[in-house]
Amino acid sequence: MGVVIADYALEPPPTTRLLWRGLRRRCPLCGASNLFERWIVMVPDCPRCRLHFERVEGHWIGAIGLNTVVSFAALLLVVAGGTFLTMPDVPLVPLVLASLLTALVMPVLFQPVSRTLWTAIDLAVRPLTADELT
Repeated sequence: MGVVIADYALEPPPTTRLLWRGLRRRCPLCGASNLFERWIVMVPDCPRCRLHFERVEGHWIGAIGLNTVVSFAALLLVVAGGTFLTMPDVPLVPLVLASLLTALVMPVLFQPVSRTLWTAIDLAVRPLTADELT
């Protein structure tokens, strides 16, 4: 039997659907969009199903960790890829500039995705309970 939130009867979606919705910056539970007031400012609750996104105190630490891992992976790809593609004469200045640009831009670009994706991961690992309903 599904959990009822507001007027929506929601069966817990499969984990793949939760993750796919999270990757697309949608509510992992119901699929609603418009979760961000500005690029990095997320609404506290889903406008459709009323899911409160910060499920426990410290919830967003997981999103910060996820964003850090993805950003460092992108930086590693830039450094390793740039080095590998230009060997044996690696142009240091362009590689450093590309690395700096990646290190500054990637965390900001991925931040909204990391929040919705982390909420999806959290819902997959720790399903919604009746006492969380608003």
